[in-house]
Amino acid sequence: MFLEFLTPPFMQRALIAAVLVGITAPAIGIYLVQRRQALMGDGIGHIAMTGVGLGFLLSTSPVWMATAVAVAGAVVMELIRWYGHTRGDLALAMLFYGGMAGGVMLINLSDTGSNANLTSYLFGSLSTVSESDVIAICVLAAFVVLVTVGLRRQLFAVSQDEEFARVTGLPVRVLNLLVAVTAAVTVTVAMRVVGLLLVSALMVVPVAAAQQITKSFKVTFVLSVVIGTGVTLAGTVTSYYQDVPPGATIVLLAIAVFVALTALAAPLARRRARASEVKGAECTLEVPAARRRTDDLRV
Repeated sequence: MFLEFLTPPFMQRALIAAVLVGITAPAIGIYLVQRRQALMGDGIGHIAMTGVGLGFLLSTSPVWMATAVAVAGAVVMELIRWYGHTRGDLALAMLFYGGMAGGVMLINLSDTGSNANLTSYLFGSLSTVSESDVIAICVLAAFVVLVTVGLRRQLFAVSQDEEFARVTGLPVRVLNLLVAVTAAVTVTVAMRVVGLLLVSALMVVPVAAAQQITKSFKVTFVLSVVIGTGVTLAGTVTSYYQDVPPGATIVLLAIAVFVALTALAAPLARRRARASEVKGAECTLEVPAARRRTDDLRV
């Protein structure tokens, strides 16, 4: 039966999570790409691992604990970006690697943690998405959508040119901090579906794919969300039928879409160039004709 995948309760939860991830990851990812911080999600994913470990160690929700730690890490990353100067990259490296190492250590120290738990958070797992995870993901995704859509003009201005945004009176540092916090929340939203190590790809690749055939920010935003939602749903369903890792499947599908749109972009560019040349030639012919009509009136 074609719709068999909708019957198991765990697949219903996984599909809800996949849709929310497909929307939220590109929604914040487009601002990270504009700011040339495409790998920020990867760094936050390393830090969030400590939160997952704390969740198992303290017998609390790993999703909420990872959210708290990821947000704190994102704030520290932004502070390092402001004040780190020449040694900022070294501080960020220690923060990322320390976050991953801390998460592995804490999970192994907990009574309920195991290597299987670690793998499911690193690369995603359909069967482990619980009802409490879905509730947490829905709440966090609502926050991400509210920020990325409601403040899109301000965030776009800051992402394009911080100095210009500052001159116009926008609270640049507050908005930068909000982008970092929203990225951290998105990482924890996506970790149950694509995993902490692959979430950055879902933030960046759909945006890069959309940019191949779009010109405006608005169209790029919408198309990247459509691509993100499409590949997460397709990857989730594929992983159910083929028993393959959902995170890897989703990312590979996103890369395939990027390659396809890149191949399509070249013919589109040539067609636009020819249309522009034809339009320019028509304008050139219209100018002498207008001059002749003017001369006739003068006579």
